[in-house]
Amino acid sequence: MISINELSEIVIAEAIGIHKEFGPGLFESVYESVLAGRLTKRGLKVARQVQVKAVFDGETFDPAFKIDILVEDRLVLEIKAVEQLSRAHGKQVLTYLRLLKQPVGLLLNFSEETMKEGIRRVANDYQPE
Repeated sequence: MISINELSEIVIAEAIGIHKEFGPGLFESVYESVLAGRLTKRGLKVARQVQVKAVFDGETFDPAFKIDILVEDRLVLEIKAVEQLSRAHGKQVLTYLRLLKQPVGLLLNFSEETMKEGIRRVANDYQPE
C-alpha cells in the first residue's frame, strides 16, 4: 500500500503541473476534473464529490458534506480557486479528516500566483490502529 506521504507527493506534483499549464483563473470544477483525471492515469483510485454522512446525537445527516476528491480512500483533497485561503478553509478540511478518521488532507488553491503558494497540508491527530 502506498504511504499517505507518497500519495501527497504525487498529488502535489500533478497540481503543480496543472497550474503551470493552465495558471490561475479557472473554475474549481475544472481543476478538480483535470486533477482527478491525471491521478487516475497514474493508476490511483480516485473518487469525486464523495458524499459523507455525519452522526450526531444519534441522528444521521446524509450528506453532511462532500469531499472534492478522495484518493485511495484516504487522502482528502479540497480544491479551491479563491484569491486567498482563509483559516476557515483549513478548518473545513480538518473537520472532514476528523469525521472520516483520516490523518492527512490537502487544501489546494489554484488561484495563487504559483501552486506552491496554494498548497496547505492539513494534519489530524488521528492515528490508525
